[in-house]
Amino acid sequence: MVAEAPSPLHQALQEYQAVCRELLAVYHDEQQCLHSSAEYPSFLFYRRRKDLLLRLEQALTGIRRWRGQCPLPGNDDPLPSAELRKLTEQVQNMLLRILQLDREIQQALLARGLLPPRHLPQPMAQKPHFVADLYRRHCSV
Repeated sequence: MVAEAPSPLHQALQEYQAVCRELLAVYHDEQQCLHSSAEYPSFLFYRRRKDLLLRLEQALTGIRRWRGQCPLPGNDDPLPSAELRKLTEQVQNMLLRILQLDREIQQALLARGLLPPRHLPQPMAQKPHFVADLYRRHCSV
């Protein structure tokens, strides 16, 4: 039995997954460095993320090519393969982990005093009761 060659969409997702895996490793290394007592080499991590940016954009372009061409599953449309669904779930889980690590890194940078002041919100921009006030204004009308 001859194995079927992966589809171009499958290949594009695999390339994207590989870049996400590398990005996850960078974020994981950065988080470990921030939680240790070692000196934080900010430029090293900046450089590693920047080097991955071009590859990430290329991988996204590869996926975007197939976005409009893949039919949504309907009654007569075939479902995507189990392998493709599994790959998509893995990529989504990696992206969620990357976002979580990014948030933890931002908090650790803030705790160490390494976050540039321009990244902090201005005191007047902080409105803790904005949503409640907005709701109150529109409900009383």
